[in-house]
Amino acid sequence: MANREPLLKPIPIAELRPTQMTVGYREVEEKRKRWREHDPDKKAAFLGSHMIPTLLGPKKKHYVIDHHHLSRALQEEGVENVLVTVVADLHELEKDAFWTVCDHKSWSHPYDAEGVRRDFKDIPKAIGDLVDDPYRSLAGELRRAGGFAKDTTPFSEFLWADFLRRRVKAKRIDGDFTEALEEAMRYAKSPEAGYLPGWCGPVTG
Repeated sequence: MANREPLLKPIPIAELRPTQMTVGYREVEEKRKRWREHDPDKKAAFLGSHMIPTLLGPKKKHYVIDHHHLSRALQEEGVENVLVTVVADLHELEKDAFWTVCDHKSWSHPYDAEGVRRDFKDIPKAIGDLVDDPYRSLAGELRRAGGFAKDTTPFSEFLWADFLRRRVKAKRIDGDFTEALEEAMRYAKSPEAGYLPGWCGPVTG
C-alpha cells in the first residue's frame, strides 16, 4: 500500500465518490452538531487534522474509504472543500478491476439499508446521495455508550449494525431510540456478540 500523501489542493466534497451505500443519519446529525459547536477560529485546524482518506480511482476521481459520515455532515453544514490523503493510486485500473481491488482490500462496503449486498454499480456517485441506515446510527450510539470498543476492523460498526438488525425491531428505533439503545446494549454484552470486533464481554458481578 502506498504511503498516504495529503493533497494541499482542497477537493470539493461534491466530487468525492463513496465506497459504501449508507450512513446513519442520526450519526451525521451528531457530527453536524459538534461542528457547529466548534470555535469558528478552530474549524480550519479541525479540517486540517481530519483529512479524508481516499483512493485515486478511474478518471482520477477520489473514492472515500473512511469518514463518510463526517464528509456528509460537513457538506450539509455548507463546507465545500476538504483536504484528502490518498491511500493508493489506482487510477489506471478499469472500473471493474478497481472495485475488485476495493473488495479484496476491504475498502468498500456495497450493502444497502437492509443489509443486503448489492452490485458495485449501485453505490451512490455522491456523498449527498448516501441513504440512511438506522441500524448504523444505533451501532454508532452503542459504541459511544460503551457497548463495544472502537476497533480497526474495516466497517466494524456496519458489522454491529447487521448484528442489531437481526435482533432489534426497526419500529423500536423509530419510536423510542433510548429504549432501542438499551436493548442493543443487552445484546452487545451477551456471549452471542462475542465474534464481533471490539466486543467487551458480558457484564459480570
